[in-house]
Amino acid sequence: MKKILFATVALLALSAAAPAVGADLGNRNYYKTPAPAYAAPIYNWTGFYIGAHLGGAFSSDNNFNGLSTGNNGNGRFLGGVQAGADWQVNPNFVVGAEAQYSWLSGSVGAVFPGGIAYTNDQRGLGSITGRVGYTWGPGLVYVKGGYAYSDNNEKVTVGGVPTAFVIDGDHKNGYTVGAGLEYMFAPNWSAKAEYQYYNFGDAHFTGGPLAGTGNFTTDDHTIKAGVNYRFNWANSTVARY
Repeated sequence: MKKILFATVALLALSAAAPAVGADLGNRNYYKTPAPAYAAPIYNWTGFYIGAHLGGAFSSDNNFNGLSTGNNGNGRFLGGVQAGADWQVNPNFVVGAEAQYSWLSGSVGAVFPGGIAYTNDQRGLGSITGRVGYTWGPGLVYVKGGYAYSDNNEKVTVGGVPTAFVIDGDHKNGYTVGAGLEYMFAPNWSAKAEYQYYNFGDAHFTGGPLAGTGNFTTDDHTIKAGVNYRFNWANSTVARY
């Protein structure tokens, strides 16, 4: 029994002395783990954006008994704004939606025999579209399509005096399709170049001095360059180690 008690006390004494012995030992050498290798950022297009654009619009040539109503040769200046949202569904594909409005300069029209003139002061173009794109890091190529709106202000004059008229056909509402390229050039910022076609259908005069002169199509070809500011960018680029 004494032997067992002695052994137990000795074991407890050794256990208590162990920390002190450890404290007398020299400092240990520590080695730093090598820093992880850096990898290029992974770009993510998911998020909301707002932006602005500039460009030009060209109308197709239409004919009223041989008289052109188009403005394809001269073109018109445009400028506007856009807002939208994108979702990157996998490393290479992006889907999104965008609302856009462009103000237009100039007008289209035709002058007929007898001093009769038709003028369409097309003040703006609007659209709500979906888009699908393919991305490779900071670059995105895409196609888009959807609803289009034309802000028309039309008039007919005879000898310079406005006169009543009726147009059969809604050429304010139509469709649009387009394609473009967008590139992230800095945190929160991307630039784009885009072609967009608008079509608002056929129409013809059904009354007034131009009755019976034929159908015409209201459409526009546009080329735009713009920039977008993207929100929550800090959560969109992540470094992979």
